[in-house]
Amino acid sequence: MNHGEPASRHPLSSSQPDPFQENPSRKWWILLAIGIGTFMSALDGSVVNIILPVLKDHFISSVSTVEWVVTIYLLVLSGVLLGFGRLGDLHGHKRIYLSGFGVFLLGSFFCGLAPSIEILIFFRAVQALGASVLQANSPAILTSSFPGRQRGQALGLQATMTYLGLTVGPSLGGWLTDQFSWRAVFYINIPVGITAFILSLIFIRADAPSAKRVKFDFLGAGLFMVGLVLLIFSLNQGYLFGWTSWLVLGPIILSVLALGGFWMVERRAENPMLDLSLFSSRVFSSSVVSAVINYIGVYSITFLMPFYLIQGMGFTPSGAGLVLTAMPIVMAIAAPLSGSISDRIGTWLPALAGMSMLSLGLYLLSGLTIDSSLTEIVIRLAFVGLGIGVFISPNTSALMGAAPRHRQGIASGVLATARNAGMALGVALAGAVFTTVIGTAANPSALETIAGFQTSMIVAAAICALGIFTTAFRSEKRAASP
Repeated sequence: MNHGEPASRHPLSSSQPDPFQENPSRKWWILLAIGIGTFMSALDGSVVNIILPVLKDHFISSVSTVEWVVTIYLLVLSGVLLGFGRLGDLHGHKRIYLSGFGVFLLGSFFCGLAPSIEILIFFRAVQALGASVLQANSPAILTSSFPGRQRGQALGLQATMTYLGLTVGPSLGGWLTDQFSWRAVFYINIPVGITAFILSLIFIRADAPSAKRVKFDFLGAGLFMVGLVLLIFSLNQGYLFGWTSWLVLGPIILSVLALGGFWMVERRAENPMLDLSLFSSRVFSSSVVSAVINYIGVYSITFLMPFYLIQGMGFTPSGAGLVLTAMPIVMAIAAPLSGSISDRIGTWLPALAGMSMLSLGLYLLSGLTIDSSLTEIVIRLAFVGLGIGVFISPNTSALMGAAPRHRQGIASGVLATARNAGMALGVALAGAVFTTVIGTAANPSALETIAGFQTSMIVAAAICALGIFTTAFRSEKRAASP
């Protein structure tokens, strides 16, 4: 595997000119187009998290039921991302990427109309199908549009758009909910999505599909989706049904069988959905594991902080949203700086520092009480945001740099799958700990809510401490900086 292959050798098409020489400014327009799509996805996620306590009261539902508004989205994303990444490799990333907008916007529209929590959960799954197309292909489009020496910078700037969406989402979602209704937080996706589609249609290069006719690996894609969905479902519902219940053990056994079958199919397939040789690289495999752990920590915070602020501390949704912006604001500043630094010194040290700060920040959040001041809450959230921002760009650059050019689409899919599997596991684990602590009370007291939050943050901090070791394991410090 040649990590230092010049970007100009990327096989777009034998008839196409060098994308880096034809129009040097085009890559920045591509970054803007991808960035707005990324902003939309992040906005949707952060907006929905802030209204979970509101949805719980509006539909008179339990925490475990409302949790599915987030969980179903992440389950669908995790299950189909690899498949859409592979489709991008085979049929052209732009074509596949653009198709995702229509599905996402359709899901957003009907989420806003949902008359019940069950209907809302269903159309969140539709949203997730569209989002999976966008997430699986955007890193591959960026990686092929920028030379290797600017990859960390480009991915860092994309991360900035993510954090801008996360920054705007809580405050915007809280304001829309207070002024109009929770339904407005889904309708806001529509103008943003239309803008992203138009820019992407104009500026993203129409890359050539695979040169030879290759059949899509439907069997591998199906086994992977079934195995991963069953696994995350079991982890998500274990605390509700009981870990020894066959409603949990049965899906876990089926998940192991499906994922084992997936591994066997991919080893023998002529054109596998997932090139297992990617994981022979220590840089690639450790970056994937570290990404999963990072997002477990991130989503433990984004899932439970609204409960701490609204039900524990008595904040309004708009007030809680403003407080939560402290974390993504710092992330937005740190991510591009960390990406640029990693282009010069390598990805290992910045990623290790970021994961260490995230683990410490989660531990600091566990110390928040009912008497904590606003300044104390904001400072601790900002410190967590610093750790996340420092970690993500170099880790993403390392993962993408460890994959060959003709496997960038599937590497994008692996990255997005790791991210969303980590998010789903974060919600599942945080929800399990939180619900176990507060018990079965429909309306837990403020002190019970805060106790559940504190315990969940301690567990998340311990998990991210393991991430320090998985990140340190990647000893090839400059592998992602060709």
